[in-house]
Formats: sequence, C-alpha cells, structure tokens
Amino acid sequence: MIISLINRSTSVSDTQAQIVVRAINRQLKEDFEPYWSFGATLRLEGPTGKRLRIESLTDMRGDAVIYLVDGSNALEATGWHLSNCRDIPYGIVFLELCEKIQEDWSITLSHETLELVGDPMCNLLVEGNHPFDRRRRVFHLFEMCDAVQAENYAIDGVAVSNFVLPSYFSLGEQEGRRNDFLGTVYGGKLLQSFGMNPGAYLNIFDAKTGRWSQPEYNDDKVARLRKRLKTQIQAGRGYRRAHPGRLPK
Repeated sequence: MIISLINRSTSVSDTQAQIVVRAINRQLKEDFEPYWSFGATLRLEGPTGKRLRIESLTDMRGDAVIYLVDGSNALEATGWHLSNCRDIPYGIVFLELCEKIQEDWSITLSHETLELVGDPMCNLLVEGNHPFDRRRRVFHLFEMCDAVQAENYAIDGVAVSNFVLPSYFSLGEQEGRRNDFLGTVYGGKLLQSFGMNPGAYLNIFDAKTGRWSQPEYNDDKVARLRKRLKTQIQAGRGYRRAHPGRLPK
C-alpha cells in the first residue's frame, strides 16, 4: 500500500516533511509490521494547482492520501472524498488542531498513517468488551491508535504515535501479554484488551441501543479537549463513521 502525503501547508517545508516521512516509514517497517504482518509506505507527493478541485484525483499517486494543511478552513479536500463514488481512503492533519491540543504534527501524521493502514475504508468494527463494563458487549472501531492516542515515542528525533497490537482486539487477558507497542503501565496494569489509557477516548457502537458513544476516563481533561476540538472540525474518522455521507461544515 502506497500512501501519498500532500503538503498543502504554508508553515511546514517539504524538507521538514521528508524527515518526518522517513521516521514514520521506519515505524511502519521496523515497529508496526513485525506485529501486524502488514504495512505500507508513506510517500511525499507534490500538490497540483493552488486549490484542490473536488472532481480531480491528480494529487493522489498511490492507494490512499493524507493532506497536511494549516487550518480547518482548508476542507475542500474532504468534500472531494466524501462526495466521490470511488471512496478513496484519506486522512487530514490539521496543523492548527495539533497546536491546540499541544501535539507535534508528526505524531498526528503517524496516527493517521497507521489508521489508514489498519482500516483504509474506515468501515471495520470489532465486537468486544465495553471499556468500563467488561460484561457488556459493544462494537469497537478497528483503530490502531485511539486507545493510546496520548502516548508517543521518538524515532531519529521525530515523535510518532504509540499503537495497539493484535492482542488488543481479543477477549480476555493472558499473563504477560502486551496490548500496545510501548507497554506503558498505569496503576500497576498494562493496557487491557478493548480498554484505553489516560488521555485517550474510544468510539464504540452499542447494537442494543443503536447509538455511538465516546467514553473516556472521568475528569480526563486531555481526552475531553481532544474530543471537543475534533468534533468541531467534523472531519475525523470517528465522526465520518457516525455520520456517513455528511459533508463537514
């Protein structure tokens, strides 16, 4: 899988973008693929024209595309995909949003890349335990980073996102099993399957009620800020799943 990165930012140079791309490709090959046995290659491409036209596919030269843009006012790219019958997999990194949640844009780009690799069409669900009621069964989005989205590590000095391992999407726990790459311990425990670490929130669907929800830990200010800002933009993967076919504001 080839993922095209289109740099439409005015504050990040292509040289800076290439340094981050190299680190994420190392993450994909050396960290992610040994656990998941599938992967992708992120590749910087040049934008065509000053403004993206919704009827054009010329920006994307791979199998999926991620846009690096300054602010949420640059949403012509999302309209292209949400209204295109060819359903091209895509992601967007908003530099303005990264600044507001105090997260390096390289972490967000890593997050978006890993999510595209795991579920390119943004339509996979996994049945599992509710994070706060282990007896209750719900459907989780097949997301690589959401459960640990407040955690990161560095490759060649570039910050990248932590991610879950295949065992995260399994019922029950096994002694000594790690469910995420970093294996961070909170309260003396590793990440539980279908659980989450502080600073994160999940998108889950309850088939009995027919409703989506986004649980997080009580009084988790980091998760609530992230959730509020992403909801305002209305272009995240969770929002797109819960509102299929709806164009962002």
